[in-house]
Amino acid sequence: MSTVLETKPVPFLQVLDTDGRVVNQALMPKLSDEQLRELMYRMVFTRIWDQRAVKLTRQGRLGFYAPVSGQEASMIGSEYATRKDDFLLPGYRDIPQAVFHGWPMYQAFLYSRGHQHGGQIPEGVNTLPPQIIIGAQIVMAAGVAMAFKLRGEPRVAVAYTGDGGTSQGDFYEGLNFAGAYQLPAVFIVQNNQFAISVPVRLQTAAETLAQKAVAAGIPGVQVDGMDVLAVYAAVQQAVERARAGDGPTLIEALTFRYGPHTMSGDDPTRYRTKELEHEWEQKDPLVRFRAFLEQRGLWTPADEERAMEDAKNAVNDALKKADEYPKMTVPGLIDSIFESLPADLARQRAEFAAQGE
Repeated sequence: MSTVLETKPVPFLQVLDTDGRVVNQALMPKLSDEQLRELMYRMVFTRIWDQRAVKLTRQGRLGFYAPVSGQEASMIGSEYATRKDDFLLPGYRDIPQAVFHGWPMYQAFLYSRGHQHGGQIPEGVNTLPPQIIIGAQIVMAAGVAMAFKLRGEPRVAVAYTGDGGTSQGDFYEGLNFAGAYQLPAVFIVQNNQFAISVPVRLQTAAETLAQKAVAAGIPGVQVDGMDVLAVYAAVQQAVERARAGDGPTLIEALTFRYGPHTMSGDDPTRYRTKELEHEWEQKDPLVRFRAFLEQRGLWTPADEERAMEDAKNAVNDALKKADEYPKMTVPGLIDSIFESLPADLARQRAEFAAQGE
């Protein structure tokens, strides 16, 4: 006799449909008109910044870069629901969240180029540099959250990963630890449907990624990741829950990246159909939220133009500052590793310094 295990359902959260109409008034977050406008400003800013960064990468003026267009709602909405003293643990695509949390954009550009100063987070900015190792930030978030709990600080660790990150052992270890100790953490999975070229259906037999929270004994919710209000509402609830001492939450944001996985040679046309891309283009987070705001007289073409110009100017200023920043040297890199250098590194540093490198 066989036993069939039923899939445990998880809530699906949505506030706006694709036409910008409110479909769940109960979930509508309590945001002022100015806050709603700020969300739109940041999404437009991020879209233009991303387009410029893609061009700069093709010109060889940036190094590693992972495009973000299409994921603005999940990125901007989630960070906006945090406090500045909450701690972000981003993945390598999560540059916008870190920058809006206080990481200077010019340092993000230096990080892209592999310059050590890119990862030297300024004092008072509560984020780690974007993590390259897939899923490693989940375990790190559990550690940061444990520190907050031991210190009795009302702060929350917010970690980001993609759907591919949920296939890593670190993901399960971090969730399990956070659940066992009821830590103040929020784990956000931005499910953009593909781990580079591998679709979600080939990564897991689970119906949703959010239901993986069940094994850790924590709540899991799935949210429309193209709906900035739904993302904000879901993360706000999870952050407040964590801050109140009620433990962690796993949030799966269903979203889509319009560009390649990274600018390092990935070609999405080899594994994505035009039909799929068209389907997700109809869900564009900027189009949806713009319609919502315009229906309320809260967004105009002039507002759009201001956000676009601000983004272009910010990118130009950050690029100029990154270009003018002193070049990295081997002795300088070695100095940044330890406060007191071990003998072997001290010897190597002296050798490089003697060679003028």
